[in-house]
Amino acid sequence: MTSTPTKPTVAFAHLGCEKNRVDTEHMVGLLAEAGYGVSTDERDAAVVVVNTCSFIQDAREESVRTLVELAEQGKELIIAGCLAQHFQEELLESIPEAKAIIGTGDYQHIVEVLQRVEAGERVNHVSAVPTFVGDEHLPRQRTTDQAVAFLKVAEGCDYRCAFCIIPKLRGDQRSRPIESIVAEAHQLAEQGVMEMILISQITTNYGLDLYGKPKLAELLRALGEVEIPWIRVHYAYPTGLTPEVLAAYREVPNVVPYLDLPLQHSHPEVLRAMNRPWQANVNEGLLDQIREQLPNAVLRTTLIVGFPGETEEHFEHLKRFLETQRFDHVGVFTFSPEDGTAAADLQDRVDPEIAQARKDALMALQQPISEERNQRWVGRTVDVLIEQHNPQTGQMIGRCARFAPEVDGEVLIQPCDDRQQAVPGTMVPVQITGADIYDLSGRIVGARAMVAAARANA
Repeated sequence: MTSTPTKPTVAFAHLGCEKNRVDTEHMVGLLAEAGYGVSTDERDAAVVVVNTCSFIQDAREESVRTLVELAEQGKELIIAGCLAQHFQEELLESIPEAKAIIGTGDYQHIVEVLQRVEAGERVNHVSAVPTFVGDEHLPRQRTTDQAVAFLKVAEGCDYRCAFCIIPKLRGDQRSRPIESIVAEAHQLAEQGVMEMILISQITTNYGLDLYGKPKLAELLRALGEVEIPWIRVHYAYPTGLTPEVLAAYREVPNVVPYLDLPLQHSHPEVLRAMNRPWQANVNEGLLDQIREQLPNAVLRTTLIVGFPGETEEHFEHLKRFLETQRFDHVGVFTFSPEDGTAAADLQDRVDPEIAQARKDALMALQQPISEERNQRWVGRTVDVLIEQHNPQTGQMIGRCARFAPEVDGEVLIQPCDDRQQAVPGTMVPVQITGADIYDLSGRIVGARAMVAAARANA
């Protein structure tokens, strides 16, 4: 990604989640509009904006490592994102190359901050309480593949899970109006986007702050008018999956029946310690309801093991839950104590080696389940969004609606002789011929094969 500058070029280094990525894209768009060159290659510029992550210890370490490496290369740094919000004074004191710090609710001021840096000032632009959320009027230059775009429907979180630092870094929930979101969705459709992913901290609570009640069902129905083939929702907290929302999933043709449910645990005592007591009586009943109303739904969840006080009995409960519910995709994390969260001060810590062993055991339990769930797709013909093409071998890599980008598997494709090569960014029909733990494989269904199948089913 580069642009023709009338002012110096600024490089970007992006770390963290897709919500952070949208903030990066707004900063890139603002700088480009102001006449700066922008690049994702740090070698192109003396000044690098690093949009950091501070969600867990590993993310913080990666962010700090990136900052130190760039500083040692002689780069001047503008530090943005969650690490900047979290440790602003410490970063300015310990990294002399840091010329500016920008908070999570302040990235819209990137041009002004850069101009102040160019004038020789060292800038700390971090709001104590983030309140800003970008909209369709804020310039944006996407950094993802042309076919996939993330759309932030809200920012911040009103929940106070004991393990999570995000409310302190991102503020309380603030939703965008439905009209604003639909307007940006139309912009993305005009750019050729084939898959749009709705993101926020708790997307099923979308609109609660703005309208007095969640409005995800209404938002999905409004987005049904946008000419984008796939609309995917991240993240579906259980409390917001009302019958109206599930009906929208079922009835709006371009809404993908894919639900990412960050359940974190199954045992009521652990959920209570996590400050998620509202979930204890929801999990299984909700999952039954989802499967009844959306029999083709793809279910993903994330789980935390090793939370303070988690006993072997709690862990065995979680194993049984995972074995019974048979999710399509599962991510497992070991507990990370975060300063500033309630869980950081909890006693009865679980030994890190035990927590890691529990994580490994859950993943070993899930792998044959994931393979079995993938095997169910063998023999089906599904739309696949092509993302990569190897011209030497002819093999292509893409995703069907079953897989979200970056976190799930892929579809490995051998093209059919009677169809022209598909190119990245297009959707093609693929017959699934094989499956393993993570991925599917198949072949493009050519025109003759589609006609034959249609005649056979007539």
